[in-house]
Amino acid sequence: MKAPLTFADSRTRVGTRLVLGLLTWFIVLVFFFPVLWMALTGFKTEPTANTPTPKFVFSPTLFEYQSVWWGTPGTAGLRGFLEHSIVISIGSTIVVIALALPCAYALAIRPVRKWRDVLFFFISTKMLPIVGAIIPLFIIARDLNILDTQRLLIVLYTAMNLPIAVWMLRSFLLEVPISVIEAAQVDGAKLPRQLRSLVIPLIMPGLAAAALLCFIFSWNEFFLAVNLTTTNGATVPIYLVGFVAPEGQFLAHLCAAATVACLPVLIAGWAAQDKLVRGLSMGAVK
Repeated sequence: MKAPLTFADSRTRVGTRLVLGLLTWFIVLVFFFPVLWMALTGFKTEPTANTPTPKFVFSPTLFEYQSVWWGTPGTAGLRGFLEHSIVISIGSTIVVIALALPCAYALAIRPVRKWRDVLFFFISTKMLPIVGAIIPLFIIARDLNILDTQRLLIVLYTAMNLPIAVWMLRSFLLEVPISVIEAAQVDGAKLPRQLRSLVIPLIMPGLAAAALLCFIFSWNEFFLAVNLTTTNGATVPIYLVGFVAPEGQFLAHLCAAATVACLPVLIAGWAAQDKLVRGLSMGAVK
């Protein structure tokens, strides 16, 4: 039998928890402070933002956020780029999940022959440096007349995120009890019904986590967008780099634009935070 806890032991445990809690909050604040400082800098004027000594006390203004959203004479606003990024990121994420789910199901629930080779093939596509494929991609897109289009980036981002989604969904599907699927088969449920009514609800947290990661990867991608688009398919990262110029950095404007660009991802993560935490921890504890 374990000895009962004494008062000293209880105080030690409380003290340990308090120290760990304070340490955790300190680490959170350290990581969150740059984001907070970026958002606050967007409320400054350019002279106030570009001072050798950071100013913590200043008169806030919405001028930079307004100019970011509506644009200034001679420069476009963020709205068009934001719309492109939303359409491209959501479109590619939907296609990725639609393709990855049946593929992961086949690899987890009904393994095909040499399924390890299939998984390795998927992940091996991530080993090629994208810069090594940019010229063939440019030539193919030019010949197909889809350069500087949202369709092109949707296709490329789907190919970019599909291996990760297949691996993630397969790991989640391995947690689904085979007996439950067999019971549904005995009841006469066909494969589409099994996926719709049984499998998808069971792996919804993992599905949400995979979809959110694919959305974030598509939203932040820069190399393909900057090389294959100019106007009609340009995304938010293309807009942001336009304010890093040789004549000087427009720091307040850049911080305001970066803050607005982060909001869709933050909102998506906040809306799916319960499923995201559960999804990222699925399979971690047996």
